[in-house]
Amino acid sequence: MRALVVDHTEAGPVRFADVDEPVPSDGEALVEIRHIGLNFGELKYVEQWPSGAVHGHDASGVVLRAASDGSGPPEGARVALGVAPYAWAERVAVGSGWLGTVPEGVDLADAAALGIAGVTALRVLRTRSMLARNVLVTGASGGVGRFAVQLAALAGARVTALVGGPGRGDGLRGLGAGEVLTDLAGTEGRFDLVLDTVGGSLTARAWGSLAEGGTLHLVGTASGEDTTFPSGALFGFGEPRRIATYGDLTPPGAELTDLLGLVAAGRLTVPVGRRGDWKEVAEAAQALFDRTVRGKIVLDVV
Repeated sequence: MRALVVDHTEAGPVRFADVDEPVPSDGEALVEIRHIGLNFGELKYVEQWPSGAVHGHDASGVVLRAASDGSGPPEGARVALGVAPYAWAERVAVGSGWLGTVPEGVDLADAAALGIAGVTALRVLRTRSMLARNVLVTGASGGVGRFAVQLAALAGARVTALVGGPGRGDGLRGLGAGEVLTDLAGTEGRFDLVLDTVGGSLTARAWGSLAEGGTLHLVGTASGEDTTFPSGALFGFGEPRRIATYGDLTPPGAELTDLLGLVAAGRLTVPVGRRGDWKEVAEAAQALFDRTVRGKIVLDVV
């Protein structure tokens, strides 16, 4: 069986290898993978995974054999895998908690793009009411960002999208952003919630635009920069402001189901910016690192 495994050499971050067929436990389904979804972190920081391990967390496919304990979707069901281990292989044994059933009318390739990016955005935005709140999404042209803009707008928020430069904000107003910015300088508004995918110096600037009682959620460090706060920036009067980290790796089956339902209802658009063959994974990963893709990358397993 072919799979993409972690490669710590200069040829990496992943390479193709022949691996053993998965042997499902009682609570696992055997899934034939049709599409995989790439994420910046799992490729950029590949040294965090063991060399030679089957890589990847997001995919979609068809259940070849249902879990023997009766849990999860039946044989033949179309499913999405989100935040699941060892997902980038021709066949995967996966627990029902990591699966969402893909409704009729939803492209199976689109379903592969929902996992980490969609679930991250949904979990952060569910931490408080969004109705009539001011929400800032940094790195809004990326996968998490484009989902976050849509979901915040659906929940009734006034959404500001921050992008890295002219042209990167294309399409964001159509997804629900009321304002698209390339810089926070001169921003008069105060934000009740900031979903920050960029990190670095931008985090410190976003903190300065946070309203009393607001929360800045750190969900990514795409900039690769350290964050330094000016003297006194973390002191203030009034209702406390918070910085919250994100690292929820619990099985996201329920959230995947919610997201897939929104897609099926036409209320959520899946931002696939690049589609190709999984043999093109090296080129696709480089495009991700070079930030030339708007949204998600999905590759077909053929």
